[in-house]
Amino acid sequence: MVIQFKNRKKELKEMQDVLGSGKFELMVLYGRRRIGKTELVLKATEKKKRVYYLAVGENNLERFYSACIAAFPEMTVIKPDWEALFGFLKNKADAVIIDEFQNLIKENSSIVNLFQSIVDLTLKNSKIKLFLLGSSVSMITSMVLEESSPLYGRRTGSMCLKAISFFDLRLFFPGASMEELVELYSFADGIPFYLVKIDDEFWHWLEKELKSGKSFLKDEVDFLMKYEFEDASTYKLILEAIANGKTKLNEIKDFIKVKRTDLTPYLKNLIEVKMVERIVPITENEKSRKGRYYLGDFFLKFWFRHVYRNLSSIEEGIFNAGIIKKEYSEYLGEVFEHIARQYMVKEMHSALKFNKIGKWWHKGAEIDIVAFDEAGKKAIFAECKWKDKVNAMELAKQLNEKTSMVEWDNEERKEIFVIFAKSFSKKITEFESKKVFCIDLKSIKKAMN
Repeated sequence: MVIQFKNRKKELKEMQDVLGSGKFELMVLYGRRRIGKTELVLKATEKKKRVYYLAVGENNLERFYSACIAAFPEMTVIKPDWEALFGFLKNKADAVIIDEFQNLIKENSSIVNLFQSIVDLTLKNSKIKLFLLGSSVSMITSMVLEESSPLYGRRTGSMCLKAISFFDLRLFFPGASMEELVELYSFADGIPFYLVKIDDEFWHWLEKELKSGKSFLKDEVDFLMKYEFEDASTYKLILEAIANGKTKLNEIKDFIKVKRTDLTPYLKNLIEVKMVERIVPITENEKSRKGRYYLGDFFLKFWFRHVYRNLSSIEEGIFNAGIIKKEYSEYLGEVFEHIARQYMVKEMHSALKFNKIGKWWHKGAEIDIVAFDEAGKKAIFAECKWKDKVNAMELAKQLNEKTSMVEWDNEERKEIFVIFAKSFSKKITEFESKKVFCIDLKSIKKAMN
């Protein structure tokens, strides 16, 4: 297997620490598909004696047995039995990796009990490392990680692998300009599987991809969804609604024409597999009726906005990347806001010391980023404009009008403003006794790894 591996230094170090522990380890690694779980573990174990097995829908014991024999031919004398196989492997292999572990559970729900017994009776006094990987976040969480699971208490570590930061994109595209990096991030988010596919200038690559009969783009979301849902049609309609700006429950219901009560389990499932996230204003509790729904990553947004609605034209070969490029800048404001939030966490947190960050909206007013320092009674308000030559004074005035509506320690709080833009015609450092930070693409570039 060819491993496309970049970044993940922190996560790789954690994996290597597990491998060097000198004792039995049961590590659970989970996260959405395409996020790089397999590549991470294979990179960490590339110099180890290992068995790697990708679980499928059926006959997993027989297939695992074949994977064991491929790694250790002498195992032909062992019968195809889970306990017997691990009894042999504990003294021969450094690591056993079972990918898409939820497929074993789907085939046989009692497999988790069996693995509990294997850990307790066979592996716990050995030095072998057992890695269980899963893309079904909800199933891995409920069947492996939660207290009710037979494996609860057996795992020695777990990691939910997430998309890489915008600030690590230089590792993938060292020659790209800042604006190009924002465009790339708007397509691939921080999902390594998509990032490594882009092997040319983005718009040239996208044009070739759209014209290719072998393009992964046309079927990618269908591929992702078929592994999560038996009947994906309603889920797909919900994702399409959200991609088209229908973020409130009633708006989604009206778009897909189903009763409000019918939506709840679908949205819950989409949130569990990280395809959707529910966000409430930072001043509200999680159960607030003001919650809005957003797609979980920028690739999904790109696909529904630009690929799905144009599938017929793409199939006919009459669609081109230039059509997307014409309207792309309208889409980048939302992406820039996401990058700005990462910048605040990465570069400003140590100085401003906020312990909570999110969005805020109320009765038509909205602030892109709000952060609170609850101990220091400090509120940081940020606006993001994907525009050149922004007048910071004008934005500060607009921001000041909205902040008075934010109900949080209004009498005692100290306020700080942060304004993000591609570039500024005029920067300021203070507005009505409030400190103001002006952050442009040049400032963000300095923070790139």
